[in-house]
Amino acid sequence: MLTQKHIDIVKSLAPLLDETGAALTDHFYNRMFLEHPDLKNIFNMSHQVSGTQKLALFNILAAYARNIETPQVLQRDVERIAHKHTSFNIKPEMYQIVGHHLTETLRELTGELFTAEVEEAWREAYLFLSESFINRERHLYADKGGQIGGWQDARRFVVKAIQQESELVKSFTFVPQDTGPVIDYKVGQYLGIKAQPPAHPYTEIRQYSLSDKPNGRSYRISVKRECNGVPGVVSNYLHDEVQVGDTIELHAPAGDFFFEDRKTPVVLISAGVGVTPMQAILEQLSADNYAQEVYYLHACENQHQHSFSDRTEQIAQQHDWQAYTWYAKEASAKAFYGMMNFEQVRLPYGQAHFYLCGPVGFMGFVKKQLLNQGVASNRIHYEVFGPHQDL
Repeated sequence: MLTQKHIDIVKSLAPLLDETGAALTDHFYNRMFLEHPDLKNIFNMSHQVSGTQKLALFNILAAYARNIETPQVLQRDVERIAHKHTSFNIKPEMYQIVGHHLTETLRELTGELFTAEVEEAWREAYLFLSESFINRERHLYADKGGQIGGWQDARRFVVKAIQQESELVKSFTFVPQDTGPVIDYKVGQYLGIKAQPPAHPYTEIRQYSLSDKPNGRSYRISVKRECNGVPGVVSNYLHDEVQVGDTIELHAPAGDFFFEDRKTPVVLISAGVGVTPMQAILEQLSADNYAQEVYYLHACENQHQHSFSDRTEQIAQQHDWQAYTWYAKEASAKAFYGMMNFEQVRLPYGQAHFYLCGPVGFMGFVKKQLLNQGVASNRIHYEVFGPHQDL
């Protein structure tokens, strides 16, 4: 049981966690993968190389140590991570493995500072945190498995259609191999894809935003071929290897970023492949004949990389909604030239809710513009592809 003494000790560890930082997470992952190499089939090894996964783990541990007396302030983090864990099919026993290696990492890095008293406090604190995740994930699994068309673990789907949306983006439509229905989702959420690329040593699990409104029969994702720096293992596999008729395993839709109808104007803002959840939201708003104003802002390199351009224009004209585009490297009669600039458009800053998706730098840039225009932070909602980062 977590006592006040335990809480005080864990809070005192916060500066130590800040000091050890990357060394702690590097040591932890190296230690855990050495003893449990099978976990490389669950963790995104590309994120291990880039360091983003390690940073995400460190951030949540440090935040927990600082806020252990008021864990409710971390509720949003717990919700986001719990959703992500269900798309990886994380089970309770995995928390025991992680907890063991975190404890041993602290012991090995801090030496005499990690006394029996500190270890007891850390174990109780970790147990409290892990149970928060396990309980929430248990509820999410039960909810997904209990609905008509729902399932737990992985389910086999067949690729029904592949559509080239732009120079770098392809859409993939999946139908269940068992021909049964599929559960609905909230537009903005993602789908977990389980893949084994040829000659690749690990099974890879990735999350891709659903790019269409739910229909109870199929799912559509739209995937950018990642070719800058280290090529995307799964994105290139999907683009180069997967064909219509192939089977692939999927985990049920998840995600804490989704559209909520607050009866206010809506502004959808995206860059690059961040357009995918925005397209799903736009399709849903169109199907619902949403009664409020809708604004759709998108930025990309050029017209060849502009996904869903014709469909977006069609919906905007149908409902008399406003759609604006910026091309960073090309002048066009249909788009502004350069970076997204809010001074070039008129938006309902005082009433609207704003949904953002794209590179972290882009979203930080947009959020700053919105805050400068007086938009309250609780009216700005965003999705980060990959491990979460604050803007």
